Amino acid sequence: MPEEHAEPKDRSTVQSLLRLWPYVKPVRKRLFGAALVAIVASSAGLVIPLVLKWMVDGPVADRDPGGVWLGALYLLLLGIAEAALFGVRRWMVARPLAGVEAAMRADLYRHLQRLPVAFHDRWPSGQLLSRATTDLMLLRQFLAFPLTFLLVNGATILIGIVILLMQHWTLGLVLLAPAVPLMVICLVFETKFSLVARRAQDQVGDLTTVVEESVLGIRIIKGFGRHRSQALAFRSLSERLRTTELGKARLLAGIWSANTLLPELSIGAALVLGTVQVADGNLSAGTLVAFLSTALALRWPVESIGFLLAMSQESATATERFFEAMDVAEEADAPDVAGQADADGGARAGESSRGEMVFDGVEFRYPDAEPGSVPVLSRIDLRIRPGETMALVGATGSGKTTLTALVPRLHEATAGRITLDGTDIAAMPRERLRELVSVAFEEPTLFSASVGENVLMGAEGAGDDELRRALAIAQAGFAHELPEGVDTQVGEQGLSLSGGQRQRLALARAVVGRPRFLVLDDPLSALDVHTEALVEAALREVLAETTAIVVAHRPSTVMLADRVALLSEGRIAAVGTHQELLRSSAEYAWLMSGAEGSEGAGGAGGADGPFPDQSADDVLAEKGTR
Repeated sequence: MPEEHAEPKDRSTVQSLLRLWPYVKPVRKRLFGAALVAIVASSAGLVIPLVLKWMVDGPVADRDPGGVWLGALYLLLLGIAEAALFGVRRWMVARPLAGVEAAMRADLYRHLQRLPVAFHDRWPSGQLLSRATTDLMLLRQFLAFPLTFLLVNGATILIGIVILLMQHWTLGLVLLAPAVPLMVICLVFETKFSLVARRAQDQVGDLTTVVEESVLGIRIIKGFGRHRSQALAFRSLSERLRTTELGKARLLAGIWSANTLLPELSIGAALVLGTVQVADGNLSAGTLVAFLSTALALRWPVESIGFLLAMSQESATATERFFEAMDVAEEADAPDVAGQADADGGARAGESSRGEMVFDGVEFRYPDAEPGSVPVLSRIDLRIRPGETMALVGATGSGKTTLTALVPRLHEATAGRITLDGTDIAAMPRERLRELVSVAFEEPTLFSASVGENVLMGAEGAGDDELRRALAIAQAGFAHELPEGVDTQVGEQGLSLSGGQRQRLALARAVVGRPRFLVLDDPLSALDVHTEALVEAALREVLAETTAIVVAHRPSTVMLADRVALLSEGRIAAVGTHQELLRSSAEYAWLMSGAEGSEGAGGAGGADGPFPDQSADDVLAEKGTR
């Protein structure tokens, strides 16, 4: 089962909610103070029946209008005090709880930025969005209302029961008769509602994912006329969520009915017995009025138990979902601080003359791969000399992109090591590693920011001169012709720009910081031949100053490199110059001929390739006769 649809943990509601304590602790005084104020307000409400008893047995029985008016004044003052105290409670919790929600959201966002890429590969973005929005909103609402009133209503019920028993203990026992069945009903409700609440919140995440994908992929939907199928998929998820929400409503209606009916029956029984006792002269009318008024004042605290339990269950589920993401371990950094300092200093000392990248027995398989499965990369041994540009060539699925992702540690090698200037990248602080290594991906990602801000993300502290240089290298002069120049907002995902424009800006972002090591994953695939030629000419100057590894699919890109490494079935099959590999490797010759077979990984030179018995010269000769 995927992690985002994990079964609820074996924790009680209280145990789950207690995990919020580190966030609540800084504002605990305000929350406890607000709860105390609310208890005083509720207690003021319980004084009202006692005033009524005094009025009925005193001024009303004695026909004293002045006493009645005095009693009315007392009731008015108690009502005003109760309302004012509840207002103060609301004011006391509003600001600190907004801060708690903001702190949790900030921590979640910071944590997500530091989680491994493999985590984001597994988790749908909609599930993470729902945790950062809907779930945190539920937690704030819980801390503001249900948490306080679970305490307040509990204290009110206890105080009210004491008052009832003090007024008339036999009638008090009649009112307490439903207590045991109500507790059983609440326990059953809590168990069932927790499962439904979790299901509903997961389904909200699924729905959020569909909406996000539909918005980002609107061009595909429109281009292929898939409006109806997407609408049907969305409707199916909506119906599923609707069914779950109706299930929640049925459970809540059931407990609300029970919490209303049983107390009402007990109040009715107490009214009948009390009336009989007043008629027999064993009970004063004022005492009966006060008793019934107190019982009626306890109706809301009792009836609201189901509602408060439901909100508590949803909040416990939201807490579990929040910590499911927070509990995932962040990317491990270099363990030895002293060693980090030495490695960092050594790298800086040789910065002007060094730039060697070495893959030593590197192996990689994805974290969720089956045990014993064939690794994506196996025994990669490759040395890229200082200042050299190495092209990576291979059939689709041969592991080129995965190999380049290991250099900035977007994925962690499962065996072997990668060294930069002799220092294992696993022993480098990530911050330092990503200062040394800059990347540009085949599918460029831009953010909802200006052109300049997107490019300058590649180098902290870079200024306008570096920005202009990077745009010139990437042949992205179009940025200056946009409505607001480099300050033009590119929109979400940069979709207001063409694919070639986005790719050029991504390339500019990679080179703006003058990195010592450059990793380019087919950076020119979206460019037309004329722009590609201009970018290649400018890029040669950058590559002359750095050590680079470039994933290439076209001969024009390969020609940027000093040497070429052929990757086949996750292994380095051959290394040499472009001309050397054309002569010695049939697979390489086949790939460069532009006739890469759909079987891909076997290649021309492998046993399963399209020409298993042919040499590279045979392939080129046959290609020339076609």
